[in-house]
Amino acid sequence: MKNKVTGAKILPVALLFLVGLAFGYFAGKLITSGVPSTNNSLPVLISIFILSIPTFFLAVAFHEAGHALAGIWMNFKFTLFIVGPLMWNKEQTGWKFGWNKNLNTAGGLVMCLPQSAENLGNRFSIYVLAGPVSSLILALVAYGIFDLFTLNPPPHLTLQILAYFFLLLAMMSMILFISTIIPFQTGGFSSDGKRALSLLKGGDAARLEVLIIKITSESSSGIRPRLLNLADLTEAQNLSKTLKSSFGVYLNCYFYQIALDNGDIPLAEQYLLHYIADADSIPDGIRSMVWLDAAFFYSFGKNDLSEALIYWDRFKPATLTSKAEVLATEAAISYLKGEKELTQLKIKESMGELDNMLDKGISIALHDKLLELKIRIEQAGNMIITVSRNEGYLS
Repeated sequence: MKNKVTGAKILPVALLFLVGLAFGYFAGKLITSGVPSTNNSLPVLISIFILSIPTFFLAVAFHEAGHALAGIWMNFKFTLFIVGPLMWNKEQTGWKFGWNKNLNTAGGLVMCLPQSAENLGNRFSIYVLAGPVSSLILALVAYGIFDLFTLNPPPHLTLQILAYFFLLLAMMSMILFISTIIPFQTGGFSSDGKRALSLLKGGDAARLEVLIIKITSESSSGIRPRLLNLADLTEAQNLSKTLKSSFGVYLNCYFYQIALDNGDIPLAEQYLLHYIADADSIPDGIRSMVWLDAAFFYSFGKNDLSEALIYWDRFKPATLTSKAEVLATEAAISYLKGEKELTQLKIKESMGELDNMLDKGISIALHDKLLELKIRIEQAGNMIITVSRNEGYLS
């Protein structure tokens, strides 16, 4: 255990050291190169400072585009592209632009879902490695262009700034390559190098990751929770316990969804409580989904308004939060508050967002729950009329 702990501490330090070396090398080139003339050095430096943020996002966009192109090549379904504050999400009607307000995903994110399980480990490894390889290619090309400028220093200020733009782009791309290709795990996220190495090495860890990818892909493609392959889920759960893997928390979520889809409320609560207990192992950017699931369960499944509100107050919308699930939870809470018209409105709005959910399987199950909630409203209305007639309020 001691060696494992020491290794876990050394790896981030080593990563920072290597990134620092890359930054130091390119920064040195930036300072010592003879491209800008003495008269123009200050405006060039100011321009470089202004360009640093958009250049970083360009480097990130190229890295994520590498993942996306490899995903399409591997016959994965490309559904999400995030770079900094910009987000494109593939909905039922096509690609939709939106603003990414989640800092945890501002560093870039692509989502591509496999559409078949054939040779999944190797295909996913290619998809994962395509990002770092794209960054390395961009770093080499951008530095090569900068080097051409140094052979024949441009006299004009605009061209001098352009030369340093390519050096800056090379520097940031090289840092992205180093920081993503080195195998490490932190905060619930694994680096591209870590995921690829795990898949290519084989063994239990690779088998677990392949199972998780397969289960996620099947659910996202439209297999509702109660029809998911229980043998795969059980094998993945056993492997996650053996390996003490953080993937276990996501498996609890799937088992919870299966029990809820089957109408087994006690079993669903059991898995939900395990899900909640392990919430700290979920990255900050998506941890809020735990509180949303809990708020919906206690309002819809248990009719417990006070418990539902406890989790609802903890929930904060994030980039990947499904609007349909948020609206469904609001509908279930409104129903318990006796707000009939608001409940009906939220149900209608949630229904309208179901096609835009990334997980089509859970979308199908949620559709049935919304219909059940509509039936509850109608039954409650009929009960009120019956009681009123019996008491003589209506003739």
